Amino acid sequence: MAKELVRSLILFLFTFIAVLGCGTLPGGATTMSSRTFNVTGFSLPVAMVYSVSPNAAQVAGISRSADAARGFVMRTVMQAVFDVLEQQGRAAGLSEFIITSILNQLTVNITYTPLECKNLAVNPMNEIMTMNMLPTCVIFSNTVTAICNEMVMCMLTGNMPVMNIPPNHMSISGTLSTSNIIMANWSRDMWQSVVNRVARALASGPFGLHFVAAVATVS
Repeated sequence: MAKELVRSLILFLFTFIAVLGCGTLPGGATTMSSRTFNVTGFSLPVAMVYSVSPNAAQVAGISRSADAARGFVMRTVMQAVFDVLEQQGRAAGLSEFIITSILNQLTVNITYTPLECKNLAVNPMNEIMTMNMLPTCVIFSNTVTAICNEMVMCMLTGNMPVMNIPPNHMSISGTLSTSNIIMANWSRDMWQSVVNRVARALASGPFGLHFVAAVATVS
C-alpha cells in the first residue's frame, strides 16, 4: 500500500512538472540541459546524397539538392528520437497528454554534411569512365558504396583507384536540449540508453538495411 502511494505521488509530481513546462530553479532561473550525440557505422542510401547531374534521373530517391539531403537525414533521425521517447513514456504509464507535454520541451538539432555526386555510376561492371574528370559516385542497390576519383578510368577490381567515402559524410551529429526539469537532470548513461534505442529504431525503420550496423554515442 505504501509503495503504491509513493508511486502515485512520484507519478503525480512527474505529471505536474511536465504540465508546467519548463522547470524553474530558485531565483527564477530556467532549467536547461543539452547533450550531443553522434551516429556512425551506417551505409549511405542515395537519399542522403545529392546530385544535379542530368543522369540523376536514373537513380530513384536520390536528393536533388544539399538541403533536400539534409532534410531527409533530419526527418529520419528526429522521428526515431521522438518515437523512442514516446515508447518510453508509454512504458512508464504516462498519458499521451503528458508525453506530448514532455516532448514539446525537447529540441532536437541535427547536423549532417551531404555528399555531392557530380557524376553517377549505377551498378557498374568492372570499370568506370569518368566524365569531365569529375569524381563519380559508385552506386549499387540504392547505396553509394565508393567514389571514383579523377582518373580517366576507375577499375573496380585489382589495383583500383576508387576512394572510400570521406568520413565527414559518414557521421551524423545531433544535440538534444530539454527544459523539462526531470529530463534536464538525466545522467549521460540515461541519455546513452536513449540514443542506443534510437540506433535500433533506425535499424528497424524504412532504411533499416543502411543503419543495421549504426552506433550512436553521447558525449
